[in-house]
Amino acid sequence: MMFDKSRSAGALSGEIARLYASALQRALLPLGLSRAQFVVLSELWIEDGMTQRELTDRLGLEQATLANTLARMERDDLVTRKPHPGDGRSQQICLTLAARELREPATSAAVEADSLVAAGLPSAERELFLSMLGRVAANLRTDRTP
Repeated sequence: MMFDKSRSAGALSGEIARLYASALQRALLPLGLSRAQFVVLSELWIEDGMTQRELTDRLGLEQATLANTLARMERDDLVTRKPHPGDGRSQQICLTLAARELREPATSAAVEADSLVAAGLPSAERELFLSMLGRVAANLRTDRTP
């Protein structure tokens, strides 16, 4: 049996993810943001002041990866750290004014990049495609394979 990547859900999904990531990076470049920074900002725009641990859990990232991204974001004046009022061992990651001002243009750039994914699909097919992708993602989140 031969592997046909043109008929493989995993291979096609991986290619879509790679192409989307590239489109998103190009869309964010004029704003001076990386994809990684945008992902972190997206969570902080929903809930500012999360701890690094909360961000790690929500984003599914390794602690070291997020720590490096946050260090660059601090350097770029996108976030600040302040002591957590309820836990002296933790710090809250807080948006700066510069990061708050990037919300609308960065979100618009992401929507533009995202629109490329289903471009050319009629409305009904686009809705079916998104519904199916949501179910596939849910299946993989709950995969119990050893």
